[in-house]
Amino acid sequence: MTTHFITAEIDLEETPAELLKAIETELNKQGEPLRWAITSVDVDEQKATVEAVVTKSAEC
Repeated sequence: MTTHFITAEIDLEETPAELLKAIETELNKQGEPLRWAITSVDVDEQKATVEAVVTKSAEC
């Protein structure tokens, strides 16, 4: 199992619950999230930047 630092851009959603689901869905594509944080928000582009640490199995 290895850990990786990733950055993802997520479209802002209408509600916090929808934003959380969008973040979790995107991070799960990269591995199993250990921790993550929204590090910036671009209001004009309606994007949030998320930085995360994820684990991946050796087979990936």
